[in-house]
Formats: sequence, structure tokens, C-alpha cells
Amino acid sequence: MNPMQRYLILEDGTAFAGTGFGASIVSSGELVIQTGMTGYQETITDKVNTGCIIAFTVPTVGLVGVNRDNYESIDPSIRGVVVNELAHVTAHQGGKMSLADFLDQLGIPGITQIDVRALRRHIDATGPQKASIVDAADEHAFDQLRALVLPHNQVQQVSTERPYPSPGTGRNIVVVDFGLKHSLLREFAVRDCNLTIVPATTTAERILNLDPDGVVLSDGPGDPEDSQGALPMISGIQEHLPLLSIGLGYELFAMANGATTKRLAHEHHGLNFAVREVATGRIDITSHDHSFTVDPASLEHNEELLITHLNILDQTVEGLRHRRFPAYGVQFQPEGAPGSNDADHVLTEFMELIDAEKDKAGKEATRYE
Repeated sequence: MNPMQRYLILEDGTAFAGTGFGASIVSSGELVIQTGMTGYQETITDKVNTGCIIAFTVPTVGLVGVNRDNYESIDPSIRGVVVNELAHVTAHQGGKMSLADFLDQLGIPGITQIDVRALRRHIDATGPQKASIVDAADEHAFDQLRALVLPHNQVQQVSTERPYPSPGTGRNIVVVDFGLKHSLLREFAVRDCNLTIVPATTTAERILNLDPDGVVLSDGPGDPEDSQGALPMISGIQEHLPLLSIGLGYELFAMANGATTKRLAHEHHGLNFAVREVATGRIDITSHDHSFTVDPASLEHNEELLITHLNILDQTVEGLRHRRFPAYGVQFQPEGAPGSNDADHVLTEFMELIDAEKDKAGKEATRYE
């Protein structure tokens, strides 16, 4: 297809002219600025970005093409891709197709020759905005964009409709799917876990009937306020089983224990956020992809939750632990993919917590025999 001029327009009336690639459709969504230097395939296929147009600030995107090992889902649900320069030659031996062909097959539009760093500065100054990739930046296009109502059912769109297994021979873990990444399942697989993945709407009773050793609340898209239906489930399982929560799951874990959430003034979408563990001073370089955070003001008099991790740059609360139950969570993505694997010890520690709780339960049972 011959290159054609297209436009990225924002709801405040700003327009950026560029060249289209991928699908040639008109598409709209919430604009997300991704600062990661690598991992565009993982970012594009991550369900946390459902409904978003992703703008990559790295100067050139597409050099390694698309390969079979870097999918985080098989049916990406983003609305568009914005880049400064698109690589047309795949230089990686594992690349099976170009980024342009990949997006074209998926029906996702892209636009290149955009000054994404100027775009990032603009969004930093104005705050989050809706955006569209269009053929003409006229008043009709802007009127349609301003009238667009963004959906509030992103988790419902991406969560599995039915439970399914990821078989293993070790610890039995239930994963509640709010929009999970394949790399999370890979991390549990290498730890010899037997997984059952269940829908976001699953009740605490149903989960407990599966007799798991532990429960994981996955990351996912959207405003946590739109997923409050999961709070009774979280309250119903945290006192009975070890619980690990990640991303959106972490925000919901906090809400189930009396905290509130808010939108970040400067959102976290990148791979190099330094996070400090409060108890030890340990610093991890972590992968983030979130627009919301737990409001620290709601934790000041909270008797249930203890802050475990803080973002070094802006002091965002990045981790919480329950004071009475074997339950905790992190805002960042411990499995990385893309990004550093500094924080994968969070998953290892969850294995250790499960083993410790099982050992304690065994000793309690022996004492009463």
C-alpha cells in the first residue's frame, strides 16, 4: 500500500500530520505515552492497554519485527500505534513479520513521522486526552472525537469467559483474570505451579471450592472504580488463602481494604521506574503500565494495610501488605516482559508464603489430632 498522509488529532484541537501504516481505518481511544526503549510487541499485545492509542517515544520502532515469543495475548485490543520513525526492515533473526504487516493483519492503524516527544510534552502539560487517527483533521473529525464516550467495561471485554487450566504438578494456584499477560503464566510455569485461570466475575465461594494453595489477582485495563464488583470476592478469600495482587488487581485489593484510588497526574508507562522496598531499602528497576494509583491519603489512618514499596521519583505507593492476613500486592509488573526482571523475586516470595502457610496449617492440624 502506498504511504498516505494521515493525522493524529487530540480532543483539545491539536493535530499532528504524519504517514499512515498498518490498517487504514479511522480509530479513536485514550492516548497513552509509552517511554520504554524496547518491547513494543509486548506492549501492543498487553491487555492492560485495551482501548488505547499507544505513542512510543523511542526514536525508531519496528527493528526487531514481530516474533512468536513476545505475545502477551493473541488478540490485541489496542486502538492504534504512534511512532516517530517506523523501521521497514526486520533485523532480528526471530522476526517473522514487520510491525506494519502485523498491525494490518490485526486491523489496527498506525501513524509515523510524528514528533512523539513533542506529543509527550503536550500531554504532560494538558493531562490525559482522547485521540483519533484520521484521514482529515477537519472540524467533523474533532467533533466526533469530543463526543466519543470511552467505555467502562474494559475488564469485561478481555477477561476469560470460562475457567481454563494451565496444568502443572506443584502448587495449586487460582489466577483471577482481569486482563492477564502470558508472561505471568510463564513465570508460574517455571515454578512448577498448577494453574486454574478464572473470570473476573468469579465468586469467593467458587474459588475456595477449587481448593487452591494461593490466589493471584492479575493486572488489567481501565479505572479500578469500574471493577468494584470484584471487591466482595477479594474480601472473601484474603483471610483464607495467600493472595498476591498485581496492577489493577493490586488497586482492587487496596479498595477491598478501605483504600481509595486516583488518577496519576503523570502516568506511569515505561520500563525503568525505580521502586524502593521500605523494609529493606532494596531498589528494583520495574516495568509499569498504569494510569491510576492508590491514594496515599486514604492509607494514613488505615488499620488494615501497610505500605511496602514506594516509587523513588514521585513517591507513588507501589506496594501494600495486609497487616493480619497473608495477602499483599504490587502496582508494578513483577514479571517484566518487557523490562527488567529485577522484581521477579515478588513471585518467588509468593511461593515461599504459600509453603509457609501450608506448613503452618499442617502443624495446626497435627496439634489437634
